[in-house]
Amino acid sequence: MELMLLTTVLLWSLNLSITKYVLTHGLGPLPYATVRYGLAAAIFVALTLVAERTLHVARRHLPVVALATAALALNQLSFVLALDRTTASTIGLLLGAIPIFAALLGLALGTERPTRRFWLAAAVSFGGVGCVAVGSGSDVSGGGLGILLGLATAATWAVYSVTVAPLMRTYTPYRISALVIPVAWLLLLVVGLPQTREQSWSLGWEIWALLVFATVGPLVLTNVLWFRSIHRIGAAKATLAANLQPFVAALLAVVLLSEPLSVLQIAGGVLIGLGILVARRRTPAPQST
Repeated sequence: MELMLLTTVLLWSLNLSITKYVLTHGLGPLPYATVRYGLAAAIFVALTLVAERTLHVARRHLPVVALATAALALNQLSFVLALDRTTASTIGLLLGAIPIFAALLGLALGTERPTRRFWLAAAVSFGGVGCVAVGSGSDVSGGGLGILLGLATAATWAVYSVTVAPLMRTYTPYRISALVIPVAWLLLLVVGLPQTREQSWSLGWEIWALLVFATVGPLVLTNVLWFRSIHRIGAAKATLAANLQPFVAALLAVVLLSEPLSVLQIAGGVLIGLGILVARRRTPAPQST
């Protein structure tokens, strides 16, 4: 079980470095998102039809499915555009704020009650976000916009996680993915069509191999491993391990991509992590961006 969790966290973390590498070696962010989610959609639909023989969802749940789909599409747009404008290590650290965004959304919806513990966690985490932003703002061109898009990535994933959670009590994660991901792909296809038309597809085999890996590993396989882990050991223990993902992602980006990581960014990552520990009772959904 520990191996399954470790594999999941490693694949999530590796996804940022892989995506950044692909985007800097010839594939535009919107064509990348379109191809990746198109492939994932086909895989999830096939798996679900083989395993469950149906994609049926009750009509009363369709508005929730639609909201989850919109949140996921916005999440993927902000994710690839953020990585196109700033470093993978920076985005990895910013994704550590997902539990805080999810808790804030819970407060807005009335499903969470504000406590001093939560506000302390939020203050510490967003102080860490500020440190990451200041520490990385001068490293790359367009860093400010990249930071905003990175925060949008964390916020939209929190919206998706909170939205899809009630559906998981009725349907398997595979059926939800088989419904949400194909429609999200259609939205990505429409938005990215102009850039996709201009994209040169004469890419090296290694770029195609990395794109397939980023789909099958961090997007499809982690979905299976994550929910099996939750089923066997519970969400609390699984999420505690998942909270390591932002820091592993930043470390891998530094090692694999030779990205700079300032002392202020490291301090920000530590503060975000402390905020997560303070609010550790709240459990987000998997971070398979």
